[in-house]
Amino acid sequence: MKKKSSKTLIIVESPAKAKTIQKYLGNGYSIAASVGHLIDLPKSRLAIDIEHGFQPEYITVRGKAKILKSLQAEAKKADTVLLASDNDREGEAISFHLKNALQQKNPRLPIKRIIFNEITPHAIREAVSHPLAINMDKVNAQKARRLLDRIVGYHLSPILWKKVKNGLSAGRVQSAALKLICERETSVESFVPEEYWSLEAELQKGKSLFKAMLIEYQGRKPVIKNKSEVLKISESLKDAVFKVTDVGFTEKRLKPRAPFTTSTLQQTAATRLGFTSRKTMRVAQQLYEGIDIGSGRIGLITYMRTDSTRVAGSALQEVRDFIHKSFPEELPGKANFYSPGKGAQDAHEAIRPTYVNNTPESLKSYLTNEQYKLYAAIWERFVSSQMIMAITKTVSVDFKVRETLFRANSTSIKQKGYQRALHVLAQREKGKKLPRLTIGEEVTNLRFHPEQHFTSGPSRYTDASIVKILEEKGIGRPSTYAPIISVLLDRYYVVRKNRQLVATQLGRIINNLLVKSFPDVVDENFTARMERRLDEVEENKQEWVSLLEDFYGDFKKQVDYVMDTLESVKGVMDEET
Repeated sequence: MKKKSSKTLIIVESPAKAKTIQKYLGNGYSIAASVGHLIDLPKSRLAIDIEHGFQPEYITVRGKAKILKSLQAEAKKADTVLLASDNDREGEAISFHLKNALQQKNPRLPIKRIIFNEITPHAIREAVSHPLAINMDKVNAQKARRLLDRIVGYHLSPILWKKVKNGLSAGRVQSAALKLICERETSVESFVPEEYWSLEAELQKGKSLFKAMLIEYQGRKPVIKNKSEVLKISESLKDAVFKVTDVGFTEKRLKPRAPFTTSTLQQTAATRLGFTSRKTMRVAQQLYEGIDIGSGRIGLITYMRTDSTRVAGSALQEVRDFIHKSFPEELPGKANFYSPGKGAQDAHEAIRPTYVNNTPESLKSYLTNEQYKLYAAIWERFVSSQMIMAITKTVSVDFKVRETLFRANSTSIKQKGYQRALHVLAQREKGKKLPRLTIGEEVTNLRFHPEQHFTSGPSRYTDASIVKILEEKGIGRPSTYAPIISVLLDRYYVVRKNRQLVATQLGRIINNLLVKSFPDVVDENFTARMERRLDEVEENKQEWVSLLEDFYGDFKKQVDYVMDTLESVKGVMDEET
């Protein structure tokens, strides 16, 4: 009698990921997708039993019952189920709830967890060969965060409905981010710019034209407040001789940057590619989950939610071999290592290409324009991180002219180093090349160029700068930076103007109310401390229930007090201006 072949069901989060993984495994495997969370708190009520240890009341997410039923049916046909949701807190919670839901129908079914950092044949086969138990510390950290956010949102939102406007909502982490944006808006509005002027001389030697900037006047740095002052200086130098009094050379060593974390990827994509944080994460997700590159479907980058700059030893060897072959002069004697940022959990590798030989150009025809740009940035940053430093050389030429000193600068690349790998991320060379000049030599002054300026105050936050400050202050985690910005935009507490994040009148009213009534909830230090405590739950150093107990008592008292005493500002939004 022929032995029945065993069947394994693997459940991932997204259909795109399922499509990629299906190709890597044999006939004994079937792949299905949960399409995110299937089990969660209901939207319409608190659903947390505060009196009995903050026990949550989970339900099947509305609209997901059909998917759950289908997965339960698929699981019935399987001998083993492997849960392959993302390797983070949310992914662990998805696996935990899925396991419970599947075992309700089939209590004896073996269900295990598999994790991987990239979607490649080797990584998937390796994960399938080494299944794990579900990490309950991660599940508890997700539960604590979910319940904490539900408690804050559920209690603050009714205050906003009653005192400001129906339909509003407030959340724990995004309220701290809104406060930062509102504070910056106040600084921008209160800043009074001051006028000042600069003066350049357009000089000539032979056929070469170049400019020199006024850097000293009457023995000190010039402070030119208006047009009449700058014209007075230029008039006094009308027939003066521009003679070279000094020629200096300086070298600057530029170290390569570490491979990307979630935060630095979002910052670079914003400043260099003009991507919003939401777009960056959407495109990165596509690259991670798999692209058909002709020879087959493959994940092109490692997991894109990480705070680590660590790189696997095998990937380091692969990139060093690639540099040895492609840029032999730029290969350092040993690998470059980068220390993780302050407070980094270091749970995942840095974001890097899964195969460094998949160069951006070789994949260009398989990628959309957005995918190509982001993949090229990730590839270039990773390859360049393992190359030697670049060296720039700056030539400074001083011209002493009566009571003034003018200086011309020119910077050139002496050693390209890691910059040889940069194209999408390449920096432009600054300054026009100067002619060869020697001390005592005279040059012709063709004309002066006075220019008006105004002192610049604090800049409004952009996607790049808000992500940077959120990370620096410990507000949120790699998985939450983009959603924080999206929530503020979706609620119309913030709008985006010329890539800048501007607090709306509504956002400022909400912020003023929260700062006045719930200073702890919107305080960046409190939010950062709470993030650290959630990390401690994940590290099994903190009980999730005690974290909620410590928070809830004082918070609920303040909610009740504010609900009774806070003056309503309803109608403010509708007043004519």
